[in-house]
Amino acid sequence: MNSLRQNGVCDTTPLQGLESQSSCSEPSSPTAAINGACTGSVSTGCIEGALLKSDTPTSKSTISLANHNNNKIEIHLSKFVNADKHNMEPQSARSIICRIFMDFIILGCVGMPILGFHLYGASYKRGFFCDDEALKHPYKASTVRSWMLYLMGFVVPIAIITAIEFFKSHSQRMRGFGHLSGERYIFYHLEIPDWCVECYKKIGVLIFGAGVCELTVEIAKYSIGRLRPHFFEVCQPIMYDGTTCDDAINAGRYIEDFTCRGVDMSAKMIKEVGLSFPSGHANFAFYTMLYIMIYLQKRMTWSRFKMFKHLLQFLFLMFAWYASLTRVSDYQHHWSDVLAGSAIGTFYAVIVTSSMW
Repeated sequence: MNSLRQNGVCDTTPLQGLESQSSCSEPSSPTAAINGACTGSVSTGCIEGALLKSDTPTSKSTISLANHNNNKIEIHLSKFVNADKHNMEPQSARSIICRIFMDFIILGCVGMPILGFHLYGASYKRGFFCDDEALKHPYKASTVRSWMLYLMGFVVPIAIITAIEFFKSHSQRMRGFGHLSGERYIFYHLEIPDWCVECYKKIGVLIFGAGVCELTVEIAKYSIGRLRPHFFEVCQPIMYDGTTCDDAINAGRYIEDFTCRGVDMSAKMIKEVGLSFPSGHANFAFYTMLYIMIYLQKRMTWSRFKMFKHLLQFLFLMFAWYASLTRVSDYQHHWSDVLAGSAIGTFYAVIVTSSMW
């Protein structure tokens, strides 16, 4: 042992915890430094002291060692971060309730105007020409119904987000990387699982973005009042003087003063006949499908599932593409309505996912 000291070389037997490090590298954990330390840059010999540490967590990433000459050596652990979840400051039940309450207030600020449009909104009354061929298409029921759209836009993404966050949290714990979320949430002495917190955040952003998209579309619909391709069949307009488009007097005239007879048509169909631009179906489909596509790209990071991830992304994109095309083939919208709706949905999907990690 003395000969080793004279040569300036430390006995490496107790340093097995640091054998993968360089001569003055950082220990893999604070406890590994208790059994020994590097002496490559210390001329006084081997360190024979113990780790001097305080009762508080290692927040400054610095530990002190003492050698046999009572000299102190500080080793800075620049990469060491105490990620133990028990050292995190937990969020109380009051703060959780306040946060959820504020989230619902924000959603209400978006949802209430949408509800007002649906219940009391009246679109701008746009006129027409009786010989306008673009408005003489027959009425067809939607190929992609609303329930199909909500199933693919909400139920499927929520199920995927829940599954990925659960398995991602389990993988984090198995690898010893600590808490998935940056915060702990304690609700009346019960700790909320970190994957539930992440699901709440991701699903909340999905719903909020969908609401903002819908509100944007509703404002445009009621402000512009563009007539749908099946306008004549659904509205069956009659002019203020009792004439119709079958009368020669109305040929070539731009008619603004009219009412819809709507024989055998529901009040909802008559109201929506002037809400063509932009397409709400295309907007919702592109927003939700692009959101889940970007989510998969950022959160589904397992290399073994790379091709499966890309397959899901392709299927989601094709659903958005197909749902948008059917709005034209069903004569529910003009092609420009679909294009505008798709662009709005794409824009909001990119914006709300830009800060996702």
